[in-house]
Amino acid sequence: MAKLKSAAPSTAVPAINIGIAEKDRAAIAKGLNALLADTYTLYLTTHNFHWNVTGPMFNTLHAMFMEQYTELWNAVDPVAERIRALGFPAEGSYGQFGKRSSIPDVPAEPPKAMEMVRILVEGHEAVARTARGVFPVADKAGDEPTADLLTQRLAIHEQSAWMLRSLLEE
Repeated sequence: MAKLKSAAPSTAVPAINIGIAEKDRAAIAKGLNALLADTYTLYLTTHNFHWNVTGPMFNTLHAMFMEQYTELWNAVDPVAERIRALGFPAEGSYGQFGKRSSIPDVPAEPPKAMEMVRILVEGHEAVARTARGVFPVADKAGDEPTADLLTQRLAIHEQSAWMLRSLLEE
């Protein structure tokens, strides 16, 4: 009687088949990498301002900046992990972030407190624009998890910009 030859277990990684075409996943991942770069850059700027804020509103701004940089820090992981779930690398170097971010680097000399607030308003608005720009791509591809993530990020950045902007009003 002939022996049956058993097949060796496959070590090949199966192709991603989540119902979103590869070109759509690539476009979404590219947009999410821009969102990741913006989020991390805004995180770093906010943390820098937390360390360096001075003046009569020190306590208020120091605490507000800490709350915001903590939220931003907690946001980078879900964005990066969504990129990975789509099958692409999450960028993570300062060089990559610097090239991809729409937010300028923090000034070398710490600005005055209200200038910090203005810079952070612009930063949150920039991140909101980046998230909003990715949304139609994710929506068209039927990528509900990314659309949900983007909706959550939009709400947070728009609210943060509003709260910061209110400090600039006379």
